[in-house]
Amino acid sequence: MHEWALAEAVIKTASEIAKKEGLKQVTEVSVKIGELQQIERPIFRFALAQIKPDNFKDAKFRISTAKTTLKCRVCGNTWTYDKKKMDKATAEAIHFIPEVAHTYMKCPKCGSPDFEITQGRGVWLESIKGAR
Repeated sequence: MHEWALAEAVIKTASEIAKKEGLKQVTEVSVKIGELQQIERPIFRFALAQIKPDNFKDAKFRISTAKTTLKCRVCGNTWTYDKKKMDKATAEAIHFIPEVAHTYMKCPKCGSPDFEITQGRGVWLESIKGAR
């Protein structure tokens, strides 16, 4: 499950930032997840709780979602991603490898598969709070 790999990356990056900022204890980590990642939040939260280091022992993880917006390179149409309009196999494929979205999705206006993901892709740290 890629939730564990993403949790490991979040913890590693947050730990590096905490060290750089001189934080001895981390109390809060805010993470934003692109909707296209389709992260299973309970699994992601569990992974964070299991792998967090001692200086994160009381840390709260705040997780928010960035909606996915797509823009057609052919006609310029902009639309939003809607997992509910996809069959289960397609949604599952995009869940594991979001880059394959171009294989399964097309512009609803002109039908082109040539689009860019303008928002809602990836996982990033928004903020880290702690005590020095």
